[in-house]
Amino acid sequence: MATVMPSATPDQLREWYHVSNVDEIASPALLVYLERVDENIRDMIGVAGGVERLRPHVKTHKLPEVIRRQLVLGIDKFKCATIAEAEMLAECGCRDVLLAYQPVGPNIHRLWELAARYPATSFSAVVDDEGIVRRLSEAFTGTGHAIELLVDLDSGMHRSGISPRDAGALYALVAGLPGVAPGGLHAYDGHIRDADINARAAAAHAGFEPVARLRRELEACGLRVPRVVVGGTPTFPIHARRPEVELSPGTCIFWDAGYGAQIPDLPFRPAALVLTRVVSRPGANRLCLDLGHKAIASENPHPRVQLLNLPDATPVIHSEEHLVVETPHAAQFAVGAACYGVPWHICPTVALYGAAVVVDGHSATGSWRIVARERALTV
Repeated sequence: MATVMPSATPDQLREWYHVSNVDEIASPALLVYLERVDENIRDMIGVAGGVERLRPHVKTHKLPEVIRRQLVLGIDKFKCATIAEAEMLAECGCRDVLLAYQPVGPNIHRLWELAARYPATSFSAVVDDEGIVRRLSEAFTGTGHAIELLVDLDSGMHRSGISPRDAGALYALVAGLPGVAPGGLHAYDGHIRDADINARAAAAHAGFEPVARLRRELEACGLRVPRVVVGGTPTFPIHARRPEVELSPGTCIFWDAGYGAQIPDLPFRPAALVLTRVVSRPGANRLCLDLGHKAIASENPHPRVQLLNLPDATPVIHSEEHLVVETPHAAQFAVGAACYGVPWHICPTVALYGAAVVVDGHSATGSWRIVARERALTV
């Protein structure tokens, strides 16, 4: 919390984040800055070299309005993590939706129901388990529509997926069962976050080589591999050099302090902030803010937020509704004073809010309901 974003001075930051009618906004609040969202989307397209290979992840923002801004620019393939996010994408008219989270339990039927309800949207899903493949086959057989399945590969993160060495048999099973069809390969390398671009590139190349080898082997066996979806935001610029893959960054549309510090070479800037206020001054050098665990993602150690107009603050207490910080400038902040913060991790922060306040220019102009914050919409 002791440093501001390195790409701008405090005065420059103050010029963009200040909201002229902030007194009308109850805190804590999530603020979304339209101009920066649009800039980040354009920069994302620029890094990808066009829209054709982009498949942005929606898990960060969960907002139909952001999806529509991408659709206008020609992005028509998306990636998501939940059935609710998939339904939101279909409602927006997206033609191609990848559920990058293996469906289990009732989610298998929910995915089938989505496909039946939105025939204009092509749904696909990742899988790494034979039993789930067979259950999906049973669910979709006889429906007149085979769902494409992408085999999820573990490229070094060891969170989910199957080793590329062991994936050939599973892919062949997908190709041989009714109701399902081979949709390609999926590999997420979210563990690669080296600040040095050369080190990050080397790790990404090493992780991708087994994926590329598997694709060649499958195609040599006569199996169709229509797409390979790779990476997230940190390795986005590296995989963008591979013309044969689809790219699925997500955090870059809102950005956050964590990636700003860890991945300095990317061009994105914070487009979503938290608004907090001083609710008490419990000591000469202490301020208590209304930015507790319920208002800012708290799974990481501090700093969990960069306070742009209080850059020297040090966190000392963090609980459900309160964040207490120490600063030699506490006397300059009256009870009720507003502070603006860049979350360290924006994705789970967004999910803490039912709506986002939209900032156009320097004015709060309305709000967007964070639709896919819910685990279920209508399906």
